[in-house]
Amino acid sequence: MTPRPAVTGPLGATCALALALFAGCSQSPFGADAERDLRRSVIESARRELADAQKNPAPIVTTREESIARLGLDPATLAELETMAGPVANRATPLSLGQDLMGQPQRVAPVSLKHAVRSATAKNLQVQFARIAPAITESQVAAAEAAFDWTVFSNVNYNNLDSPRVATGFGGSATSNRVDQSQSVGTQVGVRRPLVSGGRLTIQHDYSYTDNSTPGLTSDPNPANQVAFTLQWDQPLLKGFGSDVTQSEIRLARNAERRDVQQLKRELIRTVTETERNYWQLVQAHRDVQILRRLLERGERVRDQLKQRERIDANQAQIADAIARVEGRKADLARAQTQLKIVSDRLKILINDPEWPIGSDIVLVPSDDAIDAPIKFSLLDSLRSAIQQRPEVQQAILSIDDASIRQTVARNSRLPDLNVRLQARFADMDDNTAQAYGSIFGREFVDYVVALAFEMPIGNRRAEAEYRRRRLERMQSVISYRNTIQQTLGEVMGALNRVTLNHALIAQSQVGRLAASESLRVLLIEKEITQGYTIERLNVEFQQQERLAAAERDEVQALTEYNSALADLFAAMGTTLERNGIAFIVPAGDDVTFDRSPIDFKNLEKAHTR
Repeated sequence: MTPRPAVTGPLGATCALALALFAGCSQSPFGADAERDLRRSVIESARRELADAQKNPAPIVTTREESIARLGLDPATLAELETMAGPVANRATPLSLGQDLMGQPQRVAPVSLKHAVRSATAKNLQVQFARIAPAITESQVAAAEAAFDWTVFSNVNYNNLDSPRVATGFGGSATSNRVDQSQSVGTQVGVRRPLVSGGRLTIQHDYSYTDNSTPGLTSDPNPANQVAFTLQWDQPLLKGFGSDVTQSEIRLARNAERRDVQQLKRELIRTVTETERNYWQLVQAHRDVQILRRLLERGERVRDQLKQRERIDANQAQIADAIARVEGRKADLARAQTQLKIVSDRLKILINDPEWPIGSDIVLVPSDDAIDAPIKFSLLDSLRSAIQQRPEVQQAILSIDDASIRQTVARNSRLPDLNVRLQARFADMDDNTAQAYGSIFGREFVDYVVALAFEMPIGNRRAEAEYRRRRLERMQSVISYRNTIQQTLGEVMGALNRVTLNHALIAQSQVGRLAASESLRVLLIEKEITQGYTIERLNVEFQQQERLAAAERDEVQALTEYNSALADLFAAMGTTLERNGIAFIVPAGDDVTFDRSPIDFKNLEKAHTR
């Protein structure tokens, strides 16, 4: 299954939506005016949401103010500051996580975002559960279509009659025969089929053989072979008439299959997005461990220097304060290490990789860094994509169609039962079976039946109440669709705002981190030049180290939240699978196995190359 192509033009999204909504509704349950008003309401609800964005449809690129130049730092100093804190320093800081839950050195395994996304889409258990649902509803569609299959019926009866009877006669004398004796065999074979019009066609063949051996009774012919062919058509003329009624269950089953397909796509989008979010949380947790590791090492050096001045000017309270700060940093590092393990376990559940089961005490560490690059987007295209591509919107459209189908059936059920039966029966009898068959269609014995049957409840309250209920349900489905549109577009707007915000915060946090690094660098240079330091200066150094660590963590948070916001944006637009190079393929019922996934990874190499 491939995604629908985008509809171009200012009103392309709304037009495509209206066509999709009313496709297949051959008979409206409303009057012409009510149906026209409903279509106009649905189209206007989407048009109203896109009206403001259509005023400025041109795409824009996220921009931000680059403030590093205002620091007035030369390239050599910038290179030195990068080795103190930031991405370069993070790559040079070794990862130490202590012992695992078995008392052994903690094992780690690198994982890339591409591998995490691929494993999650192929092996995630919730995705595996969701991809079985379309196969189930596919079987339900086949079961509903089977209602119009031909049915073969047959029965055979054998009678051996030997029973007493009352003697009869004429002219005052009765016969001495008081017994009936005969043998007979009767068979019926035929086929019947429900018709799309609501009727039923029956073709039936009857054959009977009778051998009358009653004493004193002469029968002609004896034995008797009677054959007959019957063609019968039963058809409702009002209630139950028409394909809109008879095929309603098939259409509902097909909609259920489409809904499960959209639910599978929705689950895939959710799983991929959640995997990306968890991966960036893993990046943030990993960077926190490295940042707090450097902060602890710097604090230990200052603490040791402070202890060396115990006999000069450092009192016990100042030393105790330095020890408390270092111990607090150890606690923060331990919490960060545990948080890294927790996020790693969440990611392992999502990707469900057999190499890293959740029961194994292996910590996943990211091998990819967060991306810092501007994006080009159009608000109109983003909102239009959400209306066209989001599975939730497609499911809301299917719900309207379901309500329309049920209302059509309910409207038909208000009519009286008026049924007609047309029947023709060709028959013949002979003591020779071949002769009976040879003359059956000679039009000598032909029966015709035409019958009408009428029935209607007085007041018809049940059918009227059911029709009112179905009308109200359809109104609810339209309101639900409009609410889905609003919620979907609200998610797009929120994601775009977070993207633009975090893209700007990356530059600001980077400047803050460089400024904090420069402040600490100058402080250390002054301490080295003067070859001496006071207790107050060491306390300032403590504070500056903490400011630098906080600035580093702010920068990492801005980067990871920017990438998470991008994942949320594509999820809100319904294009997560396309962005990751995943071809959405829904397997047929016979193809559903535990080792086959509804995805194609041939384009996955192109993923995340924004």
